[in-house]
Amino acid sequence: MDGAEQIFNQIVKEYSERVYWHVRRIVNSHEEADDLVQDIFLKIWTALPAFRGEAQVYTWVWRIATNEALNWLRREKVRAALRFTSIDTEMERRIDSDPFFDGDAAERALSKAVARLPEKQRQVFILRYYDEMPYEEMSEVLGTSVGALKASYHIAQEKVRAALGRENLFDGTD
Repeated sequence: MDGAEQIFNQIVKEYSERVYWHVRRIVNSHEEADDLVQDIFLKIWTALPAFRGEAQVYTWVWRIATNEALNWLRREKVRAALRFTSIDTEMERRIDSDPFFDGDAAERALSKAVARLPEKQRQVFILRYYDEMPYEEMSEVLGTSVGALKASYHIAQEKVRAALGRENLFDGTD
């Protein structure tokens, strides 16, 4: 096994589960997340020789994972428009029909509220709330200033709170 294979195997070992859950929260489907994770690690393998260590491996992996999931969402938006449905309706249907979703009613409501957020706010909310990513790392992953990320997260929190209708279902501290 050469050095690149060893590094790749370490990346897969260290990040595969977290990448899966990150992507799953974005696409709201086990099957789609599973397929995307394979595509993401293929992309990581292909890009590994060009990785120069200018960013942390974690932020580099997250940037690839986030971009792949968002590209998938954009394609789904087009498909939904061609079917004359909205992507929000499609995402809610995925949450309701996913046999692998094992959350309670509050988690389902939170997932639906997050799925209805605009794309940028959804990204920031997922990275901050679920992945507990510091704003500085988010800034590297998304290429946005820390101040703009904090503002996006605050707005997303308020929208999620309003969608849930009760403050006690959401404890989004910052």
